[in-house]
Amino acid sequence: MLQNLREAHITLTTTTVRAIAVAHFQHHAPQLFSTPVKDGSLFRFSEVFIRKLLKRSLNWGIRRATRAGGKIPENSDEILTKAFLRMAHCVKTERIPSRLIVNTDQTQNLLAQGNDITYAEIGSKQVAACGAEEKRAITIVVSLSNDGVVLPIQAIYKGSTAQSLPSPSSPHYKDSVNDGFLFTSSMTSTYWSTLATMKEFVNKILAPYYDRVVEELNLPEDQHRLWYIDSWSVHRSAEFLDWMARMHPLIIVLFVPARMTGLFQPCDVGFQRVLKHALKQASHEDVVNEVLEKFKKGDAPNEVRLETKVKTLRDRTPRWLWVAYTKLNKPEIVQKVCESDTTCRKDN
Repeated sequence: MLQNLREAHITLTTTTVRAIAVAHFQHHAPQLFSTPVKDGSLFRFSEVFIRKLLKRSLNWGIRRATRAGGKIPENSDEILTKAFLRMAHCVKTERIPSRLIVNTDQTQNLLAQGNDITYAEIGSKQVAACGAEEKRAITIVVSLSNDGVVLPIQAIYKGSTAQSLPSPSSPHYKDSVNDGFLFTSSMTSTYWSTLATMKEFVNKILAPYYDRVVEELNLPEDQHRLWYIDSWSVHRSAEFLDWMARMHPLIIVLFVPARMTGLFQPCDVGFQRVLKHALKQASHEDVVNEVLEKFKKGDAPNEVRLETKVKTLRDRTPRWLWVAYTKLNKPEIVQKVCESDTTCRKDN
């Protein structure tokens, strides 16, 4: 089956191969997962096992595109100290409670996990893959409050019409929308956030959250709130900051120092990693279910083809996001992520 998928230029990551293997044996040999081995434990397909199996059986290894990351400034300690003191001064002066401190970050999530990463024969110089040149993805805008709450997620899709968004009948679409999620078209040829999508995020997710907390804590209406975001050009643009000052004057905007997001931003420091892992797990479950359905219909292993159409994958994203959100929206998880980052500590 895997060889046929590779010949069809379907991308194969460790996650995808593991999902196919689980589906295959759940259908053809389910006892494998319920029969204890010698030490009493149950068999499972770990990623290490999958990698070794592919190398031994097919002489396959992972092929990955790499890109150098930005360099951290030599005076990073000084820059970070100033950023921390700036935030501490703001929190103390304006008496901003922990729940009104929010960090927002954006991340990319591929619709088909691993468009430019696939297993292939070791030593192969030309590796074809469906979607390798088309980066089919969405932008996920995630926000964390300082006391451990994950705000509703904004997901941005390439396109300019309702057809570019997940179908309202998609699994968990209604649950997500009812909980405040935003599924938004970029109105451009990319899926990246824009000035318009940022304004929508502030108006429909961030500001309502702040207002709700102010009411719950019985704080004065003129209570200031702190929003900590990265130094993206749109965030720092005069147009966006002028709009924030006019429309949301109580929200104080502070910026993560340039090239410091990996050191001084809670969302980036730890949360995005666990979020993407949760999204991969949800995607893995879809692949398992898809392969099992094909087996139930009578497809032979060498006839199995995975669905790679954009519409199908896009309609799966509400469930991925909902599963990840409900799994991770727990104070103990968020606060653990924040433990190593001074911007998120409650003793601010």
